Amino acid sequence: MASKRARSGGGGFGIPGWAWLVPCALVPVVLLNVGISWLGGTTVSPLSFSFLEAKAGALRAYAEHRPSCLLDGHPELEPLIDAAERRHRLPAGLLRALVQVESETRVHRISPAGAMGPGQLMPTTASMLGVEDPFDPAPAIDASARYLAEQLRRFGDVRLAVAAYNAGPGAVNGRVPRNGETEYYVPKVLAAWKHTRPAAPAVAARATPRAPVPTTVRVSPRPAVKPAPTAKHATVAKPATRTKPPTKAPASADARAKPGVTASARRG
Repeated sequence: MASKRARSGGGGFGIPGWAWLVPCALVPVVLLNVGISWLGGTTVSPLSFSFLEAKAGALRAYAEHRPSCLLDGHPELEPLIDAAERRHRLPAGLLRALVQVESETRVHRISPAGAMGPGQLMPTTASMLGVEDPFDPAPAIDASARYLAEQLRRFGDVRLAVAAYNAGPGAVNGRVPRNGETEYYVPKVLAAWKHTRPAAPAVAARATPRAPVPTTVRVSPRPAVKPAPTAKHATVAKPATRTKPPTKAPASADARAKPGVTASARRG
């Protein structure tokens, strides 16, 4: 009894030895999540145990990238995005809308799940696409364009392709998956696409109402303003009307001049 009290601190409540393992296990998790939140510009709970391996890989990639970034900087994203859209034959403005929703065009963003860079590539996806540095804009944006174009060819629908970019093609079975994220992600990208889409269709739609104008100008005035044929027909028609009365006039005149003949013919 005395030995037990001595181990417990002289009669107080003792802390089991295994209890010290809890804070020792929490410290790395907290440091990892704080690093993701601070360096990646995102919001994540310090006690989040989700995607620990992906987040650790993202911090490792960030640490390898950052020194070269401090020396060289980064090019502008818009020309890279436009070139990638043309190169992979994506609908104009779609990749730009996707990058805006994914990272708000921030090169060094890290998501709470460990996705990296402007297109938010997961470590496994970046490795599959051959991207060594997901924070380097040129290869990262090109890889995002390639991946999105592949999903668009696979599903043939923009909504499903965007859903596959977010949730993975295996999660898309003819419809947008409802996993608590993708069903909200797809409308955001499509809404952003309305603003990033080029204004060429609006110009074409504006030009179409002008097409009927020449047709009305051609049809209405010209047939009505042709006096030459009507004048000729009028001069030809007048002699015809003048020649007919002389032919009819003698017949009626003879009939009136010889009333006796008709009377005698009737009597006979």
